[in-house]
Amino acid sequence: MALEALSSNELLNFIIYDSISAAPYSCNDSSDTTSLLPQENVGGCSSMARLNHPPVVVETTQKPQDLAVQSRKKRRRRPKVCKNKEEAETQRMTHITVERNRRKQMNEHLAVLRSLMPESYVQRGDQASIVGGAIEFVKDLEHVLQSLEAKKFSLLQHAATAENGGANHNTNDSIKVLTNNPFAQFFSYPQFSCSNLPNKYTSQNKAAIADIEVTLIETHANIRILSRRRIRQHSKIVAAFQTMFLSILHLNVTTLDPLVLYSISAKVEDGCQLNSADEMAGAVHRMLRIIEEEVILCCQS
Repeated sequence: MALEALSSNELLNFIIYDSISAAPYSCNDSSDTTSLLPQENVGGCSSMARLNHPPVVVETTQKPQDLAVQSRKKRRRRPKVCKNKEEAETQRMTHITVERNRRKQMNEHLAVLRSLMPESYVQRGDQASIVGGAIEFVKDLEHVLQSLEAKKFSLLQHAATAENGGANHNTNDSIKVLTNNPFAQFFSYPQFSCSNLPNKYTSQNKAAIADIEVTLIETHANIRILSRRRIRQHSKIVAAFQTMFLSILHLNVTTLDPLVLYSISAKVEDGCQLNSADEMAGAVHRMLRIIEEEVILCCQS
């Protein structure tokens, strides 16, 4: 057959004419214009042979990958919101005005905050230095307030003892300190309490050995501990915080025999397994219990 002898490139160049009169088709491979006219014999094939042979249909199909890409692009197309230039300009100017007012208000607050602090707390005038100095200043003020409360309570105790003639002075001091907590105002709602402070675990853990309150905001924790003074308790607490992946940023210690108040600001480091304030409070309580047991064993030996 002549069609079988043709190559694939020659087959793609055939033009099929579909008409009622079954006009013959020809090949455009040649530059001769007369090839478009009806011919009796083209390439060794008669017109009857071409009529009896099934027509060759050439289809140009795309790859499935191309179709998938086109369909994905069609899905991603979203109708654009047409805004005129006036609306866009008004929205832009409103955003600029709001941002300018916010920055102005922030700068004013930072200036007031810097004016309230001594110059020793702010070495530079940038925002980070001002905020960092304010944190240091607040912590120092808190320590001063705690120390004044301890001195005030101690003076009241001495005055009450002098009025009673000094009877049972040594035995009643510790009882008065525990029943009348001078640091109660620094505890809002502790997780553990051994004094008259309300706590979350009164029914679950009646044998609390300290007042412990933990507040957690993102990766920063504020911890307050009121407990009895123990030997080397301070160094053991710092070492225990390091094992719990809590970096101590600030530490204030206020003593009032026989009690000690710790006010700690810590940062939660990567690797810390304590995910909530209650878990931190429980870990601190276990740490203090271990310290107390070690002190008891040392005293017995």
